[in-house]
Amino acid sequence: MTTSTRGADRAPAVLVLEDGRIFRGRAYGAVGVTFGEAVFSTGMTGYQETLTDPSYHRQVVVMTAPHVGNTGVNDEDFESKRIWVAGYVVRDPARTPSNWRSQRSLDDELRSQGVVGISGIDTRALTRHLRERGAMRVGIFSGTGTVRSDEAMLAEVRQAPQMTGADLSAEVATKEAYVVPAIGERKFTVATVDLGIKGMTPHRMAERGIEVHVLPATATVEDIYAVRPDGVFFSNGPGDPATADHPVALMRAVLERGTPLFGICFGNQILGRALGFGTYKLKYGHRGINQPVQDRSTGKVEVTAHNHGFAVDAPLDQVSETPYGRAEVSHVCLNDQVVEGLRLLDRPAFSVQYHPEAAAGPHDAAYLFDRFTSLMNTVPMEGQRA
Repeated sequence: MTTSTRGADRAPAVLVLEDGRIFRGRAYGAVGVTFGEAVFSTGMTGYQETLTDPSYHRQVVVMTAPHVGNTGVNDEDFESKRIWVAGYVVRDPARTPSNWRSQRSLDDELRSQGVVGISGIDTRALTRHLRERGAMRVGIFSGTGTVRSDEAMLAEVRQAPQMTGADLSAEVATKEAYVVPAIGERKFTVATVDLGIKGMTPHRMAERGIEVHVLPATATVEDIYAVRPDGVFFSNGPGDPATADHPVALMRAVLERGTPLFGICFGNQILGRALGFGTYKLKYGHRGINQPVQDRSTGKVEVTAHNHGFAVDAPLDQVSETPYGRAEVSHVCLNDQVVEGLRLLDRPAFSVQYHPEAAAGPHDAAYLFDRFTSLMNTVPMEGQRA
């Protein structure tokens, strides 16, 4: 347990996993009770972007880096309007933030947004446990009256909803459409289906002269084509892709029209389903900013940012016949051979499972936004706006 003097007088806290494993520490952030799916992130930086990524909705994030909060929190690095994680687990929180951009401490920000956390536990042991047993439900109990018998707390954890079967994208997506204008000359218009989009994604497109119309997850085909798009984009987001029937139907309608299409993360899983592939839950997922992925068209290996607990079940080494022509796996994770990208050979559509916008870095995969603009350049305007 950490010996931080700042945390010495904090309320006691207990982390309880659904398999009965228990970790005891001190409260961090808000005091109270929270439940979610326990997952770990291997990033050593970018915790503010992680916390505000809507893809982490209903997940309790364990940071594998031991020191968290060193650079504080600012108002510029948020990926959305709020923190989405259900809970936060750190080993050794910073006593005092030190960065010229810092406006307040991470502890204060978690507390002000009501995010329950725990500090002072062995996050390495917890991470090893999750790697061996898999992501699972978890509860954090902190403060007087919430820490009770181990049996009582475990019973509450086992009553919490599971991530498998969870339909969450509409809970985090925008309720009203909005526009992110192109930076400089407008070259393209893109209709973006928000399934849990991060703020840096439309910004990366705007940098390339794209006017981005961000639409709710409940958008219709008519809503998409009302903006007269040169391309359509499906964003990242939380939940089980097996429940995402509306986005799948929406993507199939776009594929039928032959509009250039790009999807990331949840959008990759949606494309997989639209093409007829299945999806499945990974044992403990990919989360962090140091995942090696190979672009199979070039052989280049990229270090990439990930946040996904589900994946597409598609054959790695063969071209597949789909209702929309031939498709192939374009990218693969070198750690475990998980599908990290799909590409249609007969229509202008592709997707990747990871995050090329990667606000905190790395930026190896930023070229994918250029690939999207090139795709829009090659399709005649009539075909784009059918």
